[in-house]
Amino acid sequence: MQSGESRTTRPGPVTRIRVREVSGTAVRDHRDDLATEEPLEIRLLAGRESRTVAITMRTPGVDFELAAGFLHGEGIIAPGGIEAIGYCTDEDLEPEARYNTVTVRLGTTELPDISALERHFVTSSACGVCGTASLDALRDRCAPLGGGPAIEVSPEVVYGMPDTLRKAQGVFGKTGGLHAAGLFTPDGALVAAREDVGRHNAVDKLVGWALLTERLPLDRHVLLVSGRASYEIMQKALAAGIQVVCAVSAPSSLAVTLARDFGMTLVGFLRGERFNIYSGTERIAA
Repeated sequence: MQSGESRTTRPGPVTRIRVREVSGTAVRDHRDDLATEEPLEIRLLAGRESRTVAITMRTPGVDFELAAGFLHGEGIIAPGGIEAIGYCTDEDLEPEARYNTVTVRLGTTELPDISALERHFVTSSACGVCGTASLDALRDRCAPLGGGPAIEVSPEVVYGMPDTLRKAQGVFGKTGGLHAAGLFTPDGALVAAREDVGRHNAVDKLVGWALLTERLPLDRHVLLVSGRASYEIMQKALAAGIQVVCAVSAPSSLAVTLARDFGMTLVGFLRGERFNIYSGTERIAA
């Protein structure tokens, strides 16, 4: 899919600029690296039908994983439902725009009904629209996670995950401006990590990676996010079968409600050797 990509037009995860740094009475000009933020349009294609389902601001890189993870988290596709995925090659698009548009071809003759999606047509890198209506819709398509394999995580493993994830954040090390999501085994081994300007995009990239490599469901894994635990992140974790979600910051009230309703373990304020358990205490071997 990517053999013909142009290195001169495809955006990368890091953008280099010149800045003026002022420190006390000293002034110097130098180059600085920024986390790239570009729009990504996600299109669905089935038979002869095509439709744009979302436009999100993201950090370029593993765009196919992002698109696949987003569609899976919204309940639009299931494992095995993607026939092909690639960048848009429409000649009427500017070369730069072609690498900001991903087309996902489904193995069906008609597009699925996406009218039930409770979100704006254009999303952003921050968390999208959510509320009680979204929670009710989620109950219609997702079951509680109590039926999966039982996993248990020790506090010592939980304490060590943020440092392990931080060491895997290559782009954050250059820019200092990205969220991260990491997938761990119950004994603390890092399986995969993804970065993005949007915390939920980072999770989509992880889930998309798992979907495209036939690793779903992720019911034997732990998810760690570098920011707060939002409803949308919990929704994506639930759809992927993840039983334990940890966040270095606070959860939202709706994230806690979702975790308790669907039998998920939610850990927040993970800093140093302390954390809060908001739901599912039985999976943390304290």
